[in-house]
Amino acid sequence: MNVEQANRWLLERARERGVDLEVLATTERKLEIEAEEGRVSDLTHATQGGVGLRVVANGRTGYASSEELTEDALAWALDEAIENAALQESEGAALPTGTALGRHDLIGEGLSAGIEAKGAAVVELERGVRGDDRVQSMQVARYTEEETEVALGSTRGADGGYRNGYAGLLGVLVMRAGDSVKQGFDVTIGKEFHALEPGTTAQSMLHKVGRHLGARPLTTGRRRAVLEPDVVATLLGLFAYAVSGKSVAEGKSRLADRIGERVASELVTIVDDATRSDGLASRPFDAEGTPSQRLVLVERGVLRSFLHNSDTARRTGQTTTGHASRSYASTLGVAPSNLILEPGAGVPEGDGVIVTDLMGVHAGANPITGDVSVQAMGLEVVGGERVPVDDFAVSFNLFELLERVDAVGDDLTWFPKTGMIAAPSLALADLSFAGA
Repeated sequence: MNVEQANRWLLERARERGVDLEVLATTERKLEIEAEEGRVSDLTHATQGGVGLRVVANGRTGYASSEELTEDALAWALDEAIENAALQESEGAALPTGTALGRHDLIGEGLSAGIEAKGAAVVELERGVRGDDRVQSMQVARYTEEETEVALGSTRGADGGYRNGYAGLLGVLVMRAGDSVKQGFDVTIGKEFHALEPGTTAQSMLHKVGRHLGARPLTTGRRRAVLEPDVVATLLGLFAYAVSGKSVAEGKSRLADRIGERVASELVTIVDDATRSDGLASRPFDAEGTPSQRLVLVERGVLRSFLHNSDTARRTGQTTTGHASRSYASTLGVAPSNLILEPGAGVPEGDGVIVTDLMGVHAGANPITGDVSVQAMGLEVVGGERVPVDDFAVSFNLFELLERVDAVGDDLTWFPKTGMIAAPSLALADLSFAGA
């Protein structure tokens, strides 16, 4: 049977057995094409999916999943979910009341080009990068494409589905100028294949890596700092942990109990908007069937909301915000969709350090306290001249940094992080740099 038939069959069996059931079916299709020496060198096309069951019986929740859509496999999965629920401690759990959500296609014909055209795009990217004499090696030249289909149904009335996806070009390259060698990574993503521009992406990669050639050590001191969009997006990923309802419910958020208080500069507004027509992680509803909305998390520096699913909302005495997240094979979580730090009027030119990259954030940052201490790369600006610098570290507290922002750029850029994150540049009057 197909996904829709499997959902209906499971819901009928659950009603017969007197349990509440939510069925989330997800199918993910991924295409990757790599180029080497002017030709397609590798192509991978894979599809994975299944149905995930969340049963609530007597206030207890149980999960199970199946990639096989036969009656025997589905019956086993339903039995497993009910048995798992019986093993849990009672928590007063309940499925949210649902409604008809419709069927939505958020990608249309955006990925409909043929394999040949997509292969030609990545070959053009590779040739464009290798055309620069400073390129020592092109380690990865890749076209990537992801398409996701979701179908949701529950005994509480939820019923809907949607399709979304994106395409991207990425590269990893090594450049050399004399004794200076630098490696870098860059990616361009969009909702439509035909909007990708391999030549432009190649020039962007060359610029981002090449500007660091000939870097000199940065001396220790405090200087005005400009954080480029990629750096800001990385920090927003840490901030997402602090505004997750799961972190709040578990007592792991520094921002708990601070709704209505100032937590950032008045120049900072952060939203999560799953309704954007151009959003690469947009969706009409979340993993529980709660309709999506534009949610303001921080408004002109004031904390307005956390991200919640129905469970974290119940545990914290708040209301679900439509940020339930799970795949068919996982349990219920919380996640942003299109997380955006809204752009500002721009960052004025001036002496200081432009921080272009943070390294080792996964190990050098504490998402609970907000403390960050990592190696970085950048450009020192003196008298209007930009000089590449490296071998330095930056240390700061994320929450204190957000409070000290004195300019927000107009260069909003999208990045595939946790969900999708869009960020502009940020400037601060001073930041501590530890170098030579």
